[in-house]
Amino acid sequence: MSRRENRQLAVASATVGPWRTAAGVGAVVGATALGIDAITGDWSLSMLASPAGWGLFFFFLVGTVGGRLRRDTTDRRLRRWANEHPWQSALPAAGGLLVLNTLAQLFLGDEGLFGAFFISLLPAGLLLAIAGVVGSVKQARGKD
Repeated sequence: MSRRENRQLAVASATVGPWRTAAGVGAVVGATALGIDAITGDWSLSMLASPAGWGLFFFFLVGTVGGRLRRDTTDRRLRRWANEHPWQSALPAAGGLLVLNTLAQLFLGDEGLFGAFFISLLPAGLLLAIAGVVGSVKQARGKD
């Protein structure tokens, strides 16, 4: 397969996750973080940056890992490709988190572009690691 086809399959495999559930979990986590910041923090626009980051992280985490563990996927070929390429199938979610969290930190926080980007690298890398390990473990267990 060409690189272009692999990228298309990676994006397609990212769409099979439970994204409604992920949106609910991300909203609950973000609202909880905002409530904690409202009680303990100072009131400013920058207090929205951290809860937005937490909400985005858990949104992508539940959507990506849930898609990896889901068994009711209708397209068996797509599921087989995702099982054979666990790290490539985790890249679109990590990239999406990196971009959206960078924008949230840039516009809601006190960071500049480079600061927001570097702050967003850690959660995106953590998401990539978790989703890649879950996919690798699923791949290893499937070969038994």
